[in-house]
Amino acid sequence: MILVLVLAAGLVGAEVLRHGAADPAPAATGRDPAPVQRTDPGAGATSPPGSPTPGTPTPDVRVPVGGFLSWAFLDRRSGRITGSGNLTAASDTMSMVKAWLAADYLRRLPPDDAPSEARLDALTRMIRDSDNAVAQDLFAILGRRRSIERLVTICGLTESEPYQDTWSNTAVSARDTVRIGLCLADGRAAGTRWTPWLLDEMRRVRGVGDFGIRAALPAALAPQIAIKNGWLLRDEDGLWHIACLAIGPDWVVGALARYPGRLGFEYGTELCRGVGEHLLAGRVHPGYVANAP
Repeated sequence: MILVLVLAAGLVGAEVLRHGAADPAPAATGRDPAPVQRTDPGAGATSPPGSPTPGTPTPDVRVPVGGFLSWAFLDRRSGRITGSGNLTAASDTMSMVKAWLAADYLRRLPPDDAPSEARLDALTRMIRDSDNAVAQDLFAILGRRRSIERLVTICGLTESEPYQDTWSNTAVSARDTVRIGLCLADGRAAGTRWTPWLLDEMRRVRGVGDFGIRAALPAALAPQIAIKNGWLLRDEDGLWHIACLAIGPDWVVGALARYPGRLGFEYGTELCRGVGEHLLAGRVHPGYVANAP
């Protein structure tokens, strides 16, 4: 990979990320970095769903960045993943993991049971409005870190793991982010009955959490894209941590970023939008409008 830093007004640089590059050194954090696990299946082994295919071409992504940026693209038709050279580098999820918490709760319901109206309303607030209190309550109900362990197992993740006893600090890579998106979309996460409901709630994300990858799409297409983003200016390291997930009809895109707090929240939203702009150019078509819910 060739990294080109171009200093400009208001920006600390421009990073060109290409498939096959070495991982850059991660930004310093206030916690011990989660180990990045790399798997190399032996002969005859089966890779997890969405494993990258060697030799798959990946477009360059040029977006302003100051700090850490990683991204991945999953083609839902083939299951192939392409991405930045550091697509296996770990960052954290923040509120992005709330989509999994909802799915884990719904999948574990008895077949003939349904959540109360109050519980469904709470899940809606957690997904659409990113309600932290609901997430904390649900995390406890689900067994705390055991829920994240199920995420790793059910979705076939290879670089992700729980961090202590929190949901916000869940370690995840860009590659695993798109695997999570596929897991949410194909029914493994929430189960057949509740997957349509969950994806519809993710399409209805609103307020401060409605940013990033789908913002790169035309206004008529964006409402069809299911999203869940995470964002936090962490006191431990003074960095904005951003996580973006978008699920389209035949693709999933994920992006992770960390950068100096002085650059502001909007800097991170533009990073995710820029990744979406470059990766989704030419991949959307008018038929999406006809298929809108």
